[in-house]
Amino acid sequence: MTNSTIDIFRKNLKYYRTSLNLTQDKLSELSGISTDYLSEIERGRKTPSFKRMDLIAKALNVEVYMLFKPLD
Repeated sequence: MTNSTIDIFRKNLKYYRTSLNLTQDKLSELSGISTDYLSEIERGRKTPSFKRMDLIAKALNVEVYMLFKPLD
């Protein structure tokens, strides 16, 4: 993935999470991914595997592709 692709992913992750009024703690509960790791993703310090992307998308009730689609 290019940097711009992962930037879109992390921005969309935060957008969908906050639009559902989910904290990182609650998303962690729903996805089974640690709060620390979710924080690292949102800050651009970690790039999740496709398996984790799928877990995040399911927890946010969106299709995986929506996390890569620019919101503009």
